[in-house]
Amino acid sequence: MKAMLSTRVGGPDTLELRELPAPAPGAGEVLLGVKACGVNYPDVLIIEDRYQFKPPRPFAPGGEVAGIIEAVGSGVTSFKAGDRVIGSTIAGGMAEKLVLEADRCIAMPAAMPFDEASALVLTYGTTIYALKDRGALKRGETLLVLGAAGGVGIAAVELGKTYGARVIAAVSSEDKLAFAKAHGADAGIVYPPGPFDKAGAKALADLFKGACGDNGADVIYDPVGGDYSEAALRSIAWEGRFLVVGFPAGIARLPLNLTLLKSCQVVGVFWGAFTRRDPKANAANIAELMQLYAEGAIKPVVSERFALAKAGEAIARLAARKAMGKIVVVMD
Repeated sequence: MKAMLSTRVGGPDTLELRELPAPAPGAGEVLLGVKACGVNYPDVLIIEDRYQFKPPRPFAPGGEVAGIIEAVGSGVTSFKAGDRVIGSTIAGGMAEKLVLEADRCIAMPAAMPFDEASALVLTYGTTIYALKDRGALKRGETLLVLGAAGGVGIAAVELGKTYGARVIAAVSSEDKLAFAKAHGADAGIVYPPGPFDKAGAKALADLFKGACGDNGADVIYDPVGGDYSEAALRSIAWEGRFLVVGFPAGIARLPLNLTLLKSCQVVGVFWGAFTRRDPKANAANIAELMQLYAEGAIKPVVSERFALAKAGEAIARLAARKAMGKIVVVMD
């Protein structure tokens, strides 16, 4: 089988396409013939050894996959060969075959394409956990979404509208704003590139405040970080909830006097740990997502597809923050 491997610490250009022997599933595991692998920001970090988890090298990046089970190990009764599933893992997805625990798989709806399936669980799973469980988003509230044209960002736009919120999209270009509005955002802003000096940070904060209105944003969904976080926090409503999702623009430093003045919460969103600590709650969220998908309320936006041999280019494009929706690596 072919796999795109990280053999040394570095960027996407260090990845190597290699031929490997096909793995075999052990007890409690399945062998998945991978059809598609979603590209996510952890893939950028993990090959640079900047992610929370550091798998031993060589490894294939990719933690969100869809495919067909080819074999099952002993003790597996929930799946059989031929089943179509979505799988979650830390790494290993950018390969033609993957062994993973059976309990890390969920059944795919019959009508769901593999590329959409590989773009659903991580982004929408993170977002439903953020908005529902961590942010307690309510109907009629204002939701500010940073990076609203990216994978998790567009998921937040769609789920925010599904939950009855007024959604404000914050993006880095006019075409991204049009994209976010086409997927449900009520309004939005285009923010300038950082870093920002003191005057630039104030102008950015004023931009967020103007978009959210006098009452501010009840929930802020921040998968961007950097200088954008504090500026966005300054637009939060009284007793608002600021959701910390990711840091592609850098780890933010927030002055805690802002949280006191607004009596607001800064809330961490670590979906991967949540899935392990509370699998029943996560399963309920995934079931809700599948129902919303069946109803047409959500639909992963796969904007670009790359062959396995070009998986490094796919990761590089995501790292450059040029993606709108999801980028997917396809095996066929």
